[in-house]
Amino acid sequence: MDPFSSSSHNLILSLVLLLFFTFRGVSGTTFTFVNRCDYTVWPGILANANSPRLDSTGFELPKQTARTFQAPTGWSGRFWARTGCSFDGSGSGSCTTGDCGSGQVECNGAGAAPPATLAEFTLGTGGQDFYDVSLVDGYNLPVFVEGTGGSGQCASTGCSTDLNRMCPTELRVGDGDACKSACEAFGTPEYCCSGAYATPATCSPSVYSQMFKAACPKSYSYAYDDATSTFTCTGADYTVTFCPSSPSLKSTPMTATPSQGAATAGSTPGFAYSDSGAGSGSGSATGTGTGTGTGTGTVPGSGSGSGEAMLADDGSWLAGLAMGDSNRAGPLSITSAALCIILSYLFL
Repeated sequence: MDPFSSSSHNLILSLVLLLFFTFRGVSGTTFTFVNRCDYTVWPGILANANSPRLDSTGFELPKQTARTFQAPTGWSGRFWARTGCSFDGSGSGSCTTGDCGSGQVECNGAGAAPPATLAEFTLGTGGQDFYDVSLVDGYNLPVFVEGTGGSGQCASTGCSTDLNRMCPTELRVGDGDACKSACEAFGTPEYCCSGAYATPATCSPSVYSQMFKAACPKSYSYAYDDATSTFTCTGADYTVTFCPSSPSLKSTPMTATPSQGAATAGSTPGFAYSDSGAGSGSGSATGTGTGTGTGTGTVPGSGSGSGEAMLADDGSWLAGLAMGDSNRAGPLSITSAALCIILSYLFL
């Protein structure tokens, strides 16, 4: 047997395995934002320190629409939805809840003014992702997080209850637009877990956080609510749904709008779908893209295309193989091509 041929085959096999096991690290994580509220929301995105910004820091998401973004491995940050927003033609304006104070649709590195329901993520570098839905800064609308395609516990979490309807008068904002946390409402150390109450041993859940916890048992209700509120998964993509229990939208086809990057085509019934395709760059691309399907929608981004998927009655994300499996289609195509070339050489 030719020793050179044998060593070449071993090297090629090692490269194949390396490409296979490093695929997710190349593609990163896909976040899909779905609006099942019966009104438009304006999601905000805030990357933590040392994490790159995603394609957008704030955008409009009309009812019955969805939009995706790609985040690099190791990214951490938070998402929320602004409501009651009014922006002029130049994109200047403000929101009733969750406003980030930028005066624009883009939040540009600013966080949500409480009260706001937060979805928080830390994506593992070769390890577990950590995620939660937090009511520590109060509540403005229901949020649900679901992981797909991962391994491990990968439990869904969130708050599907409309806390604005049961919010105590002393925590209520406006005509029931949002519900403050006790810390925001009263500002005392025992409610804020600060000062002499800055440890898990000294800061206990208040009657208000207990009310939040009873309504949304998987969500953070106060600062030291980690044990029942933080979840883990490895290698998943995530769907963040606003108003997941809106009954009028449960069977309604939804339109997903394209963002930056190439879209993938498909033919499964439902709503037009395309992905953002972004990597870990820290800039913001501009341009236009148009999605087609049972509804219409246009959002910032470059490139255009259409594909089909649907949102099932149970809220699960059904993006089939006909769509190239969301943003993973791009890196997967490259990896598949490389594998084909290597395997062809191997068996020649």
